[in-house]
Amino acid sequence: MSVVIIDYGSGNLRSAAKAFERAVAEAGSTETVTVTADPKAVAGAGRVVLPGVGAFGDCMGGLAALPGMLEALDGAVIRGGKPFLGICVGMELMAEVGREHGDHAGLGWIPGEVAALAPADAALKIPHMGWNELAMAAPGHPVLAGIAPGAHAYFVHSYAFVCADSAHVLATVEYGGPVTAAVGRDNMIGTQFHPEKSQATGLKLITNFLGWRP
Repeated sequence: MSVVIIDYGSGNLRSAAKAFERAVAEAGSTETVTVTADPKAVAGAGRVVLPGVGAFGDCMGGLAALPGMLEALDGAVIRGGKPFLGICVGMELMAEVGREHGDHAGLGWIPGEVAALAPADAALKIPHMGWNELAMAAPGHPVLAGIAPGAHAYFVHSYAFVCADSAHVLATVEYGGPVTAAVGRDNMIGTQFHPEKSQATGLKLITNFLGWRP
């Protein structure tokens, strides 16, 4: 099967691709990793990865600007049930709406909104940047298997996913209060942190994703 990483001008594509290629090689898998802006490749993918760096509205606009991409995503992920991983803003785009620089419609795959971080401790800086410990809200999720509570992951963000249903929150991070670190439902999962920059924690998550059969 192929793992397709979507190139829509808003992702840390080289790092993500290298991390997936390493996980594939270490697992002895025959899966291929492709970075592409071609909706036909997304439609034919075995697994879909949506990275993202930047503002919510700009990222959603870049994705929508690729002819046929939103339709291909809907066909592959929603109707086709293919495993999907959203990373950072790629995760945020799964929400119904993003509140960054105005209100912008998201993919609407997981009910909720993306709102500005508002830590209770005013001394905490925005963006939230660096290594923080994960707290597992749903330790039984296959993509989080083997990642211990307190495992460190790398974050860079100023906004966070506020899920309408807490059942969709898979992990949190403490930053002046609990902040959503991972979301999921059905065949979809997203991480606010960057697995491609999170060393052993990130590699484990990617390896789990490659073996996930939702």
